[in-house]
Amino acid sequence: MKIQLNNLSKTYTSADGITKVTAVDGVSLEIPSNKIFGIIGKSGAGKSSLVRLISMMETPDNGEVFYDDKRVDNLAEKELILQRRGIGMIFQNFNLFSSRSAGQNIAYPMEICGVPKDQIEKRVNELLEIVELSDRKDARISTLSGGQKQRIAIARALANNPDILFCDEATSALDPQTTKSILNLIRKIQSQMNLTVVMITHQMEVVRDACSQVAVIDNGKVVELGSVDEIFLNPKHEVTKEFISHIGNDSHSTSDSNSKNDEIVRWSMDGGEYELSFPTDLQGAPVLSDLAKKFDVEFNIRAAGVQHLVDSSVGKMVVDFIGDDKEIEKAINYLKERGLLVNKIN
Repeated sequence: MKIQLNNLSKTYTSADGITKVTAVDGVSLEIPSNKIFGIIGKSGAGKSSLVRLISMMETPDNGEVFYDDKRVDNLAEKELILQRRGIGMIFQNFNLFSSRSAGQNIAYPMEICGVPKDQIEKRVNELLEIVELSDRKDARISTLSGGQKQRIAIARALANNPDILFCDEATSALDPQTTKSILNLIRKIQSQMNLTVVMITHQMEVVRDACSQVAVIDNGKVVELGSVDEIFLNPKHEVTKEFISHIGNDSHSTSDSNSKNDEIVRWSMDGGEYELSFPTDLQGAPVLSDLAKKFDVEFNIRAAGVQHLVDSSVGKMVVDFIGDDKEIEKAINYLKERGLLVNKIN
């Protein structure tokens, strides 16, 4: 199901009853059908407020929300309830009932919709198999690990066969290895069920490992939008560049010791005037070697690495060029002609 947002805005009044805060500011966006779409932003950027509007949990002050060709932000209450049944939600803190077993948590959405007991039982068993926890059906929630709790939450979100799945910081409370497994599970489910998945996150690693397209949110606005390949190859906004530069450098990295090394490793903190971005088809080409033969320019590599995306990869290198300014200019133009992106850092 495609989601179309037209000029969405939402303003809240702060606790003092006076100050107005614009959380969503004129956002227009198309989320394609049957893809995993990322919405990334720092804390307070407005991404969670935006998702509350997209998922019909709140009504925008201005603007429109369409699911396919149907406007959904202005539905009457009964129709709104029915429309919400086509949505699944996964949260950071799982939101499971501690008084219910794993299977009973999955059954709950079907119970409140009046699904017959025999159908509920069959669906619960199917979903437990999908999330690979068939042996934990009768387990108390308190006995499950964080990753198992999130798998049960995913199964519960899928109980009523939704068209859209929202994941609100679904991996933020998990360790890196568990995060990887949850993202792989979401990708598998999305492919098998042809779901439209919207992932809200502050972790660029999540976007890298799961999404095909991404919107970067800052101060309630979309500041950058495109395919994940494009964003990683050539980030334009400073917020996006900051997100990408921090990948692998914090405790929330989704990389683990058994995965490919996809950090950008910097072995010299000095210098580094230019960043070179290599598309997948150029990562094995002797581009810098050719450059050194053609121009009277030396180069010093300060950092390098590869970012592995869902369907491709992007090579990154931070370098200094040494030589006459005109010769350096010719060398940079040569790199651009070869298909590299060259950005001056400082």
